[in-house]
Amino acid sequence: MRREDSMKKKRVVIALGGNALGKDYEEQKEAVAKTAKVIVDLVEQDMEIIITHGNGPQVGMIQTAMNNLITVHENYKETPLPTCVAMSQGFIGIDLQNAIKYELYCRNITKKVSTILSQVEVDSKDEAFKNPTKPIGNFLTKEEAQLNEQKGVQCIEDAGRGYRIVVASPMPKRIIELGTIKTLLNAGHIVITCGGGGIPVIDREGKLVGVNAVIDKDNVSSLLASQLDSDYLIILTAVEKVAINFGKENQEWLSDITVLEAKEYIKQEQFAKGSMLPKIEAAIKFAESGEERHTLITLLDKAALGIAGKTGTVIHN
Repeated sequence: MRREDSMKKKRVVIALGGNALGKDYEEQKEAVAKTAKVIVDLVEQDMEIIITHGNGPQVGMIQTAMNNLITVHENYKETPLPTCVAMSQGFIGIDLQNAIKYELYCRNITKKVSTILSQVEVDSKDEAFKNPTKPIGNFLTKEEAQLNEQKGVQCIEDAGRGYRIVVASPMPKRIIELGTIKTLLNAGHIVITCGGGGIPVIDREGKLVGVNAVIDKDNVSSLLASQLDSDYLIILTAVEKVAINFGKENQEWLSDITVLEAKEYIKQEQFAKGSMLPKIEAAIKFAESGEERHTLITLLDKAALGIAGKTGTVIHN
């Protein structure tokens, strides 16, 4: 159902990529300060803002720390991945929340910012559990990867840069805290939620149980944007625009494409499976979910220009 207020503010879900968060604690502190400026630029344009984010390096650091704890204290048990994702939501959320609050303060804007610990239901029968493909954590040496394999932990070589642990990446079914998100958003808050794709859970007759998986943040951002009746989904990435024939002499940057055109490019295998393809697929899902819904893919510092139609790639029906 569309929001009825004809004078309503534009509602925007922003999916932050790794470049907006840094690779370690020090980088994160610097990165979120820059990210906050972009967020508040959009607030100044009278937009309702919901923020999602990745957590790749951070959840890897947390897992490493928890595993190192086991080697020092034999009574400690392994920390489940869903719990590590929950930790990463707080780890990233507090810095991002406070950076946005400070930027609002510097511009004399009175607005509240809230981070929500977010669980996302997945289907236990999702085919993704049979074929883990989502790399997580830090890069490993071949020897470290072999040790993990001996423990039953699947690893793959990642683009010649080393080895990484891989887990299932099921599709999101339901955002458990959606009602809370709506309440805070309607109360005027900037909301940070679904960090790292959300804490993956399955529903066992009302009991939520964490599962060893990572939900793609762009997929859950698309679902969230649809369920919040958003006008825009902004997927921030490492390029200003999407390209076809990427890296070739006939490379072409795309500014505005329809869902049908995007699907045709997917058939042509124009987008890399591990990077741009999931973003395009998430963009299509949101654009198809209702009238006048647009997905913008661009750089972090080009978000405001992209909303104004001056750069980036917009995907729409």
